[in-house]
Amino acid sequence: MLDLLSKDRIVNETGLRAALHYLDAISSSGATELQATVEDMLSSPHIFAYIVSVWDRREAIISQIMTDFPTKFQEYPASIAGKMLDNLSMYFLTLPDESLAMDVSRDISRHRGFIERALPVLCALDTMKFASAGSFENEIDLFDVRSDYGFTTKKVPQKMRKRNRRLKAHMTIDTSLFARLGVVVPLTSEDAASLSTHILAKLKDTLLFYLSLLRRTELTGDIKASLFPNMGESAKDVAPEVSSTEDVESPTNLPDAYQMVQPVESALYFDNADGFGEWRILVSAEAYKNLREFRRTDQKMFKIIFKKIRQLSNGQFLDDDLKPRNGPDAGIPIYDAKITSDLRLVYQIDCVPDQDGKSERQGEPSAIIVLGEIWDALGSHLARKGKEYCKRRTFRNRPVISNDCVILPASFPPAEHEPECSGSPLDLSDEDIDHLHSLLVLEKYVTFSQAILNSLIAKQDVQHVFILSPQEQKVVECTTSCYVLGRSGTGKTTTMLFRILGIQRAWEMSGVDMPKPRQIFVTKSRVLATKVEEYFTKLLRSMGLAGYTLEDFVKLKAPSVQEGLVDLDDLPESQMNIPMKYSELEDKHFPLFVTLDRLAKMIAADVLSKDVSKTRDNAGRFFSVDDAEAHDCFVTYDVFASQYWPHFPQKLTKNLNPWLVFSEFMGIIKGSQHTLTCPEGALNRPKYLRLSHRSHPNFASQREILYDIFEYYTKIKRQRRHHDVADRTHAILKALRSQRFPGQQIDYLYVDEAQDNLLIDALFLRQLCRNPDGLFWAGDTAQTISAGSSFRFEDLSEFLYRTEQQNISVNSAGACLPQPTTFQLAINYRSHGGIVNCAHSVIELITKFWRNTIDNLQPEKGVVDGLKPVFFTGWDKDTVRYEQFLFGASGSHIEFGAQQCILVRDDAARQKLRDQIGEIGLIMTLHESKGLEFNDVLLYNFFEDSVVDLSRWRVVLNGIDGQGHVPNFERYKARYAGVCSELKLLYVGITRARKNMWIVDKSDKSDPMRTFWTSRNQVQNCTPGTDFPHLAVSSTPEEWASFGRSLFSHKSYSQAIHCFKRANLRHEVKVCEAYQLREVARSSVGVALPSDQKRAFNVAANVFDDCGATATGDQKLQYYRSSADCYVRAGDDLKAAEAYLNAQEFEQAAKRYRKVGQFDKILQVLDDHGMNIPEETRAELFSNKERL
Repeated sequence: MLDLLSKDRIVNETGLRAALHYLDAISSSGATELQATVEDMLSSPHIFAYIVSVWDRREAIISQIMTDFPTKFQEYPASIAGKMLDNLSMYFLTLPDESLAMDVSRDISRHRGFIERALPVLCALDTMKFASAGSFENEIDLFDVRSDYGFTTKKVPQKMRKRNRRLKAHMTIDTSLFARLGVVVPLTSEDAASLSTHILAKLKDTLLFYLSLLRRTELTGDIKASLFPNMGESAKDVAPEVSSTEDVESPTNLPDAYQMVQPVESALYFDNADGFGEWRILVSAEAYKNLREFRRTDQKMFKIIFKKIRQLSNGQFLDDDLKPRNGPDAGIPIYDAKITSDLRLVYQIDCVPDQDGKSERQGEPSAIIVLGEIWDALGSHLARKGKEYCKRRTFRNRPVISNDCVILPASFPPAEHEPECSGSPLDLSDEDIDHLHSLLVLEKYVTFSQAILNSLIAKQDVQHVFILSPQEQKVVECTTSCYVLGRSGTGKTTTMLFRILGIQRAWEMSGVDMPKPRQIFVTKSRVLATKVEEYFTKLLRSMGLAGYTLEDFVKLKAPSVQEGLVDLDDLPESQMNIPMKYSELEDKHFPLFVTLDRLAKMIAADVLSKDVSKTRDNAGRFFSVDDAEAHDCFVTYDVFASQYWPHFPQKLTKNLNPWLVFSEFMGIIKGSQHTLTCPEGALNRPKYLRLSHRSHPNFASQREILYDIFEYYTKIKRQRRHHDVADRTHAILKALRSQRFPGQQIDYLYVDEAQDNLLIDALFLRQLCRNPDGLFWAGDTAQTISAGSSFRFEDLSEFLYRTEQQNISVNSAGACLPQPTTFQLAINYRSHGGIVNCAHSVIELITKFWRNTIDNLQPEKGVVDGLKPVFFTGWDKDTVRYEQFLFGASGSHIEFGAQQCILVRDDAARQKLRDQIGEIGLIMTLHESKGLEFNDVLLYNFFEDSVVDLSRWRVVLNGIDGQGHVPNFERYKARYAGVCSELKLLYVGITRARKNMWIVDKSDKSDPMRTFWTSRNQVQNCTPGTDFPHLAVSSTPEEWASFGRSLFSHKSYSQAIHCFKRANLRHEVKVCEAYQLREVARSSVGVALPSDQKRAFNVAANVFDDCGATATGDQKLQYYRSSADCYVRAGDDLKAAEAYLNAQEFEQAAKRYRKVGQFDKILQVLDDHGMNIPEETRAELFSNKERL
């Protein structure tokens, strides 16, 4: 009869009444049958909750369950009450938050956390023994494994077995289980019984709380909707006494995963390794590296180090372990634990939040390093965090047993924020300041978990989830949509990645049958999308390692690393592991990390059909997958500058910056929210002229001229059948107005570097996500240097707010409008305070004069002080050339390292400098450098090469208190608009540096900014005759090769060539030269004569062909494919066919052979590779054969 309670039977009123009648019968027949029925229903918590919520005789079963609640901890795990608690606590997490009062929702999460922590404690109590057995060291420990793994069983001395017998209860179990529950480990059997009674009583109250929720009539509709998500209105009258709560139909046939995933806190929380105690051990990346090296080279020393770390985690502090390494007046003590006569484990005792964030607990960040005498400075710097911070970190509990060395960590309530105390400047050498910066800013700390221990033993280098800052943790755990704003290096992308990871991991750990959450990470940069995906994969892999046995771990193979150089944008769509259409995405593709361009193409492939008359033209323009010339149809800024700008009337473009003009076209005239109501997808002239000068200050006094140029642009683009990013977005939005969204909508959307997109892109991105609380937008409008972008996050939030209002008014009148949370990340984890303060002063100028062009954020901070940027000044044309001071005298050999870069304004400036100083290092333009970072940066002639003249640069002097060099700024604001863009570019240049920033400029135009910085003591001026820093630092071939690959991925081919030459990697140099030659050929399109264009593509094709001949694997195929594409552009179809054949692109090879009349070659391709050619193409080629 149990099939009476199945979902299929109770879906209608007749089946439901039969099920309730059956329950009425068995409730009076005896407890045994009733318990069996309840257990069966609990196999589907949704059915159990629904039945109890509508059954009018439920009180009898509830009373019976509460009466039978276990009174002994041994009975609880297998009891019906225990199973019910586990199922109901998970079930109520799936109900939508809007259905529950805020306090109820909070209690549901809190109770679930208690249940998760209580069961392990009850199980531990069941295994604890309080007799005088051996001590901690008598356990089977890590090293008692087969000698195959490098360890042998070691007999424990009798003296060690006898000590600390009273602590057996502590040391034979994982004491951290008790710590997380907030209870003390019992030392006697009486204490254990009392603790179990307390826990069981609390669990009983918790069960009563959940059962009371099932009785609430206002929840009945939501409970029913969770079981029948697609029934709609017809389901509301199925059950007797069901409330009329509205039920909005789910957009798909699956329940929404975002409603079922647990909070991510527990998914990203890691316990200490097995056998460790209550002190949470955090190890730095440098310490982890050292441990791996000891494990590889000196296993005996590794065992000694491991044993010391494990002793500290169990609170076994010997006398020497708590002696500060720094002086008594140095603030926070820094300890070192003796390992050998010449090796110390350096650590401090810090406080870290518990998993639930409701308390702080002492733990031990450690590092196995003994470098430099900086410990006094480190302690003093940490002491600046305030009195309460110092008090908590220096407090120690008394030993568990008098006169013993075992101390347990203290717990404290969450600390209130304290303002940092000012301190005297740190008296350190440059080297020690650099070391301090690395320890406090660049280092990442991870819990010494079982996964880490396993990876060390198996000698595998694995990425691990590191500890986030409290503010970053809030972002990751936020349950609403959010906007995350932060300047460069503040951790925006990190919070996105960890949130994706937490949700994915929570789903994997849930143990509940629910759909996989669909998450998409979107950014404009292919490099960033690829890097984030790779890092996500490594972290997800490492999180699953804790459950591996040592044997499994040793057998585990490290993932293969693909060392070839291939431009990811060249990969054919068949090799991208994602389908061409969005509607074809499956669960296996998620989380999906993709560029906005690729995502837009996937959606366009669904909604812009060549078979529908309304979309046929757009489909033809946007999809020329097999056409090698399709690359030139898309108008990027480079295409605009080379192929369009020279054809505009010079009287219109005189004194205008093409970059700013293109940004105005894309960001305002075609990409702003006002264009959504324009039939042509662009503002007409009257609407453009009426835009607020305050909100859109660029070209405020030149809009007539700008629109004249825009009309020329539109005309030429139409003649050439080109399209730009705004055309594609408008086409997609237009198609979506008349058809349903293709495929299944996602649960979570993450948009990184949102400022690089058009505002209208946000609208089609928003339509991807069905979860109003699943949107994550991150970026920084101070870094808006991508041509075509022109908005603030304030504009984005207002735009999306109006969009949500429209969605609610259309879909569910009266519903609550979701309110996203805004976070500001202000701590810079890339650069030190000297660089951060200088960069922030640039932001202050932009905010002061052009407040509507940038989001106003709280001041950015560096964690530690550092060297101020050095401004080289005083050299002019009448003095000795300053290049010899910076780059060496003529004929001398000087070379910048791989982590050093010279930044210039454009290609012309780079070539001019290269002619003067030769190949001494990396020279990049500011636009090329975005997204990269270096230890040292030299900004060269930024002001001299600026198109803004000195009279306009002097506006920055108004930022000096008491100065008024431009008294009528507001009146002539439009005249100074170019300075705003220059300052944003300057900010990007400064924030590329991690350690040293040097500014070299002999132009008078640099004086205003230098004067401004000098007045604030934010730069160090260096003039002829004074000591200046040594700039060049050497690098190893391996460092050059590593950074060369990074530059290649950013398409900086000429700079990558320089790196690979330094690394003596000839093949890599050749590959970069091929890509560089192709870039030159592409830039010639529309500019050079057709014969010169073909010649340029032919040269590139030949070099790619040479690369293919010496490469292997996938790289070989890709180089031949690129060679073939270039031969097509060169007009050499025969060579193109041969290259396509080498690339195993048999369809393209046959088509090219047909074009040149090589029919015997076509037949050979069909005979040898016909099965690899689409049937339609094969039939067409065979028809040609028949006509021969």
